Amino acid sequence: MERKKSNSLLFFGAIILIASIIFSVYARNTSYQQSVALGGQISELKEQIDAIEAGTLQGDAAALESHRLNLADQKLRLERPFSYGLIALFFSIILTLKGLYNSLVGQNDSRKMDLKRLTQAGLLAALCYIGFTFFKIDIPVGTEKTAFHLGNVFCVLASLFLGGYWGGLSGAVGMTIADLTTAYVTSAPKTFLLKFLIGVIVGLVAHNLCKLSRNHSAKYVTLVTILSSAAGMIFNIIADPIVGYFYKTYLLGIPQDLAATLAKLSLLTTSVNAIVAVICSSIFYLALRPALNKADLFVQVTPENNSKGNP
Repeated sequence: MERKKSNSLLFFGAIILIASIIFSVYARNTSYQQSVALGGQISELKEQIDAIEAGTLQGDAAALESHRLNLADQKLRLERPFSYGLIALFFSIILTLKGLYNSLVGQNDSRKMDLKRLTQAGLLAALCYIGFTFFKIDIPVGTEKTAFHLGNVFCVLASLFLGGYWGGLSGAVGMTIADLTTAYVTSAPKTFLLKFLIGVIVGLVAHNLCKLSRNHSAKYVTLVTILSSAAGMIFNIIADPIVGYFYKTYLLGIPQDLAATLAKLSLLTTSVNAIVAVICSSIFYLALRPALNKADLFVQVTPENNSKGNP
């Protein structure tokens, strides 16, 4: 298939990159610092409420709780600009790298295929959002949280169906929106980066290394599906606690002891989420693949001429 070289995406990505860096620095030094101060007040109120409930302090616990919730809402609003800036920064890096690839190597001229991918990417992004927002168990740690959830199931599924780039973006967008619309606002930039990388790894193993296509046997498809899903989730088990620790410590300014505690809990929740994701995404993919193929909705990520021989 003919590949066309283009510099437009590289130029566009570079502009967003510069703008997002400036905005992120400004937001961190203004609204985010205000949210940190509110976080200290919220912690003090929580201690007072606990003391009143324990009988060691007199006061109106209900009034203090109402005040604490109001401050928590203000804190979330103040955290959003910095999160938006970091998300734009990470997204612009991806765009710039993709633009550099298009400039040097070129891109396939296939509008029909891109439309099919875009439609399915939007659907899977919505499923990622639903999997996290409505199917999760929160674990509070101080003013922060971690969670068991089903969002990763659809992140992996997106890359199995659409390939690493489209699938990674689908998972990143869906899960990031889920963070931004819940109490996980400050985790949204980290989520965007890690979910995209999960998608890239799953797609790399499934479609670039194993050349998964519609012509392969059921046995081969099953093996590749489990292998690629496990590769993405093993990466997440390793990367999430490590990236989370440095992200929370050096970008968000969270104390190291709390960041370390969150990293340990993240290792537990991420491991459980990973096992669930590998099992469920493999089952869903193997069940939906024949139906999509029959309905001519199957996206052929790997070129047909690279998948002959049907292992």
